[in-house]
Amino acid sequence: MKKILFAILLTCAYNLCFAFGFLIPMDNSQKNHLKAYGIAYWVLQNGITIDWLLNYRGGSFLIEYNPDIKKECDIRGVSYEIIADVKVSSILTEVSSNDVNMDAVKLEKAPKMAVYSPKDKLPWDDAVTLALTYAEIPYTVIYDGEIVNGELSKYDWLHMHHEDFTGQYGKFYASYHNAPWYVEQQKNAEAEARKYGFSKVSDLKLYVAKTIKLYVENGGFLFAMCSGTDSFDIALAAENVDICESMFDGDPADPQAQEKLDYSKCLAFQNFTLKRNPMEYEYSDIDVTETRKVNENVDFFTLFEFSAKWDPVPTMLCQNHTNIIKGFMGQTTAFNEDLIKATTTIMGELKSAKEAKYIHGTYGKGTWTFYGGHDPEDYRHYVGDQPTNLDNHKNSPGYRLILNNVLFPAAKKKKQKT
Repeated sequence: MKKILFAILLTCAYNLCFAFGFLIPMDNSQKNHLKAYGIAYWVLQNGITIDWLLNYRGGSFLIEYNPDIKKECDIRGVSYEIIADVKVSSILTEVSSNDVNMDAVKLEKAPKMAVYSPKDKLPWDDAVTLALTYAEIPYTVIYDGEIVNGELSKYDWLHMHHEDFTGQYGKFYASYHNAPWYVEQQKNAEAEARKYGFSKVSDLKLYVAKTIKLYVENGGFLFAMCSGTDSFDIALAAENVDICESMFDGDPADPQAQEKLDYSKCLAFQNFTLKRNPMEYEYSDIDVTETRKVNENVDFFTLFEFSAKWDPVPTMLCQNHTNIIKGFMGQTTAFNEDLIKATTTIMGELKSAKEAKYIHGTYGKGTWTFYGGHDPEDYRHYVGDQPTNLDNHKNSPGYRLILNNVLFPAAKKKKQKT
């Protein structure tokens, strides 16, 4: 009996010695893709590096075995595999082979996250704060005051969602200008502008947009969704041009505003035409919401496949267990491909409609990513709708794109191949 017990103990000890690889699969075997990103972030917070296996089983995470990580995965309901060192070596050899479109990118440090949003908004007011909260990834809410006071440089990553950087209050005037929440929003915004020495809300928002652009230029990571995308570029192009009608800022817009736009100041878009009617729920023709003729049943966008070894950045941002993703609408649903700059990388599109859903680019030392739509699991979200319960969407490929952007700043920068 003692010999049998000794043999069992010896076998266990042997297995533990060699079972130091901890694989978090991100293919269809994963029970909770969204919380898996939270585990990866938690691992980085604890000073442990991760190999992000690009295009290997949906972009899996490989970590040195640690019983605390196993325990955390069990608590959060995240699937994992404990593998022997020989299997770890085999995986790393496979992904590094020139014969496959895979690679391993080292994640080294948990990025410090900031979300640009009014302090009184609830976590479900945009998909990113909803995803971060569900994945248990910590973030700090900042808004105009923190940016004016120079606090943006404290953060590695910034998100902005359905913000209106043009000073037109989301162009909700026609439908909601008598609604108490709209009246209060405008009152608070005007008070905030005066507090920081700006005569108009549009002037404050332009200052914020320019500061965020400088943040990217200096090496920051910017991720935006919905109207936080096109309104940002429109505000930059309209610097020193009044594009707001009197109900927004007390005086009429410049009748020559369109001709005075400077597209060279934009990150992503060019040659767009403003929607000048204040009663129209649209900023410009960048967004395709009002012009698209796409039935919900066939509204899917496709992710591009990039070279993991030559184009690691867009490859990271597109990691998923499927390359065909259900579309979803928003104040800004998707982007007119004819108005996208040649320097912009399209990562996801509905080709038949000539609309881009997911785009990316570099500016200075930093990068930006724009993702059209409001909520990947709520096809047509309206003001006042109930929040999405992500427990019902644990494996959402649309939400995975958001969380790819969260981990992206943790990646060790690779030298450009020549």
